Formats: sequence, C-alpha cells, structure tokens
Amino acid sequence: MKSALIVRHVPYEGCAGYRVPVEAAGYAIDRIDVTDPAFATADLTAPDLLIVMGGPMGVYDVADHPWIPGEIAALSRRLDADRPTLGICLGAQMVAAALGAAVYRGTGSEIGFGAIDLTPVASPLTHVADVPVLHWHGDTFDLPEGAELLATTPRYRQGFRRGVNLLALQFHAEMGEDPRFEAWVDYLDCPKHRGALTEQYRTLGPAAVRAGQAMIAEWLAGIKP
Repeated sequence: MKSALIVRHVPYEGCAGYRVPVEAAGYAIDRIDVTDPAFATADLTAPDLLIVMGGPMGVYDVADHPWIPGEIAALSRRLDADRPTLGICLGAQMVAAALGAAVYRGTGSEIGFGAIDLTPVASPLTHVADVPVLHWHGDTFDLPEGAELLATTPRYRQGFRRGVNLLALQFHAEMGEDPRFEAWVDYLDCPKHRGALTEQYRTLGPAAVRAGQAMIAEWLAGIKP
C-alpha cells in the first residue's frame, strides 16, 4: 500500500473526516507527534503522502516550540521534491513558511462555521462552495511565490495550491463529526461561545465533512507520485 504520514502538533487535531478519502485512495496511515523525540530525525520526504495538521501555536512561536524550524526545513525539502502534501490550518501556514512566504498574526480570529469565497479557478474546492465549514484561526500568510490562490474570506486567504501535488487549506472541512471538538472548545475557554459552537458543530458539521471528503478525494485522484 501507499504510505501516508500525519504530522500532529497537538493530539486533538488529527485528520478526522479526511481519513475516509485517504484510506479509500489506498493509503496506509501512520502518525507522528511533534513532541515525539523521533520527530527531530523523521524523514518527511519519504511518505507517499504527508498531511500536516493544525494546532494552537503560531509558526513564529519558536521560543516555546523549538521543533518549528526543523519542521519547516523538512517541509521545504519535501516541497522541493514536489511530493504530495496537504496542509491544514497551522499546517497550511507551515507550508507557506517552507515556501518562503511570511506568516503572521492576523487582525482578529475567525472561529465558527462560515462559507468561503472561491477564486475563479477550477479546483477541488468547488465541493465546499456555499457549504459552511469550520474556521479556527487568527494567523494568516502571504501567498507563496508560484502558488495559486483558491479561496478567501473577507479577512483571510483560505487555500492555495502549487501544481497538483500541494494543497494548503486554512479552514477545517475535516471537522464536523469528530468528538475531539470538545477539546477545541475547552481550549478556547469561553463559556459564552461554548453552546453556540457546539450547536453549529452538531447542525452544520456533517455536511461540511461530506463536502470536505469529496474535496480531498478529488485532490488525491489528481496527484502525481
């Protein structure tokens, strides 16, 4: 089988709903946490597919997370080799940094379900057009040189690609049915928003996941090993 490696920055941010299309495409999934001592020497170029997940830290938080420069360097080597790579939220920001783009704090947080605006480019993101998906970010990035912008919200860039083997998504269409969402809400530590977010997750999450799964399935069908 083909190999897929998931890089987790925190245990409660895994590939969630994206696991279904990844396994359906013939990949055997493995995982590695950035806190694992083995991560420092892990070869991120080797897997057939690399999925870099989100996390509450920022690309610039090197003092608190000294593994960040090593991850960016390893991603840069993989992207130089044009190996199939999917970045989600922090993962997308890591990819942008690995391609030489600036990553920085935005003007505010986007938290909750909302639609994205697609750019006039044909892409797998058409599956999430007009579908509210989960946003959970406050950082943003400049569009890397040679990358194609795929989606935005009024405040931030939401997705880009480079060729067929790289897809970077700021939003979380993988989340909508995973019980680990409770940990996300706990981390936010805002009782006022807890009920509203939980209700959005219950009512809007399943449709977002189905759309996200179709998006990833189409992307995987088009990559070139």
